[in-house]
Formats: sequence, C-alpha cells, structure tokens
Amino acid sequence: MNTEWTTMLVTPEIQLLLRATIAVLVLGLIAKLIGKLLTRVTSRLSYLHQLAENLSHPLVYLLPLLGLQAIWLGASAEIALIGGVQHLTSLATIAVITWIGIRAVQSVQQTIVAHNPVDISDNLRARRIQTQTRLLVRTLSFFVLLFGIASMLTTFPAVRQVGTGLLASAGLAGLAVGFAAKPVLGNIIAGLQIAITQPIRIDDVVIVENEWGRVEEITGTYVVIRIWDDRRLVVPLQYFIEQPFQNWTRHNASITGSVFFWADYTLPLQPLRDEMDRLLEQVPTLWDGRVKVLQVTDTTDKVVQLRVLASSGDSGSNWDLRCYLRENLICFISREYPECLPQLRATMESPAAEPAAEKPPERSPGA
Repeated sequence: MNTEWTTMLVTPEIQLLLRATIAVLVLGLIAKLIGKLLTRVTSRLSYLHQLAENLSHPLVYLLPLLGLQAIWLGASAEIALIGGVQHLTSLATIAVITWIGIRAVQSVQQTIVAHNPVDISDNLRARRIQTQTRLLVRTLSFFVLLFGIASMLTTFPAVRQVGTGLLASAGLAGLAVGFAAKPVLGNIIAGLQIAITQPIRIDDVVIVENEWGRVEEITGTYVVIRIWDDRRLVVPLQYFIEQPFQNWTRHNASITGSVFFWADYTLPLQPLRDEMDRLLEQVPTLWDGRVKVLQVTDTTDKVVQLRVLASSGDSGSNWDLRCYLRENLICFISREYPECLPQLRATMESPAAEPAAEKPPERSPGA
C-alpha cells in the first residue's frame, strides 16, 4: 500500500512540477540579486544605472521563464498538456523580452531628459533635444511592440496561414488595409518629420486654431497644447506638417509686444514717451531692455492711433508688460491730459437773424 501511494505521489507530472517550482524560486532569487548588483555597480554611470533600474524588474520574470522553457523542452512528450504549457511559456517569454526592449528604449529617454532640463531661462537647446528624444523613443517603442506582437502571432500556425493568405491576395484587401492604416502611418511619419525638422518643441509657445498656449506633450499621434486658461487642445501630429500655425519661440523665447490706443490730435507725445520710459524702468523683471518705441501709426478724421512696442524675455512676461503699459498710459492721459482723450467735435452755430420787414408808411387821417 505504501509503495503504491509513493508511486502515485512521484508521478512524472508531479516530478516535473517540482522541478519547475524549484527553478522558478531559484532563478527568481538570482534575478533579484543580479538586479541589485547591477544597480549598485552602475550607480556612478547615469545611463547604465537608469538601464539597470528599468531592467531589474523584467529580469525577475525573464530568467524563471527561460528556466521553465528549458525544463519543458526536456520533459517527456507523453506528459499531458505539455505542448500547451510550452506554448504559453513561449508567449510569456516573448512578452517579457518585448517589455525589456521598451524599458531599454525608455531608459535612453529618461537619461537624456534628466541631463537636459527645460526649467531654466535659456532652454532652447534642452527643448530641442527633449522633443527629438520623445518622438524617436515613442516611434521606436511602437516598432518594438509591433515586433513583439508579430513574434507572438507567428507561434500560432493558423495565424501564420491567414497572414500568408493575406499577403498572397494583396489586391483590394491590401488597398483597404492601406487606407485604414493611413492616419496611423501618417502620424508616425509626421512624428519623424517633427523630430528631425522640429517646427515645434516641448514648451514652445504657439497659436493653434486661434488659441494661445504652450506645447505640453508630444506623443506618437497627437500634441497636447496647454491653453492659457488651463484648457488642453489636442491636435494630431499631421496638423503641424500640413497646416500653418504660429510659433513664438522658434529660435528664442524673447518677444516684442504691441499696445494700441487712440487719442486726440492735441495730445503731446514727448510727455507720453517720458512716462513710458519711467514705467518700463520700474518693471525690470518684465522688460528686457531691448525695445521701447512709441509711434503714431494711423490717423483718422477724429483721432490718431498710437502704438507702443516693448520687449520681454518670454511671452508670459510680455503679456503682463502690455497690460501694465496699457493701464498706466491710459491713466496718465486721463490724469494729465483729459481733454486729449478721444472726443467727438461738433460746431454749434446760431441761425442768422432775419431782417425786419418794412412798415408801410402811416397815412394821415386826411389822406
């Protein structure tokens, strides 16, 4: 009886399961030790350290899966369901390898972004590098994921046959697939164009669809614009290749803003220029000292148009500067020259007095 019980317990399936459990535990522990060792050894090497941190978690799954695959291959074909278990292990292994590939690509992005921060005053070079890196990494990650999915599908014989049939019968089906994939492929190509030519970059100030905002995020298919009032405008990548838009920080963040207002012809301009100079000197954080101009840009039959130009280090400061100048110059005119504000003139004339009618000569009573 004991011999039979022992024989039932030590079946090939149970022996295989015990070996698989031991392999998973041992290889999982080894993978954790390797991950910690690599993280400590590469602590002074930024990219390798980031890579070791990103890959330490997937390695905990990869080594046990490779061990399981070796155990399944050495198992007897007579064990029940061994083929299905091998297939599932192969799929899991491909998935983890794809995961490792994506994490390795992301390590490059994280290292480059860390070495090129955009939270500095002169961040043009950093924004250019970050934009290129984000777009290229997302494109590369897409192809890594696509390769992983394709590799998993090739493990299914039925899918391989369907794929071969589709390729052999390209024709109208190929055209339909091409048209269906056009938006996706178009955005991928647009992403590569933006990464190379860089019409926009992260943190650029742009005007898109008559909305002023900053480029907050660039993904593989769309761009997120943070509008000045904290709304988000989501725009496809192809838009920036096919449609015109304004980029206020294409080469640098400095910008010149204008303020328009109207006044009477009698307003003296030199006191207004002196007041503008005084106002600008009081806000060195808003005015960068490059441009200060007050000009008469237009005239009508009733008023003159005045334009004030002033420059700032960035568009946000220039907006505040324009509001500041507009408010204070209007107050100055109202206080010092109120009669020079726009006004409507009219000439009031009294009608001419009519000549008195001549009285007929009086007749004498005896006439």
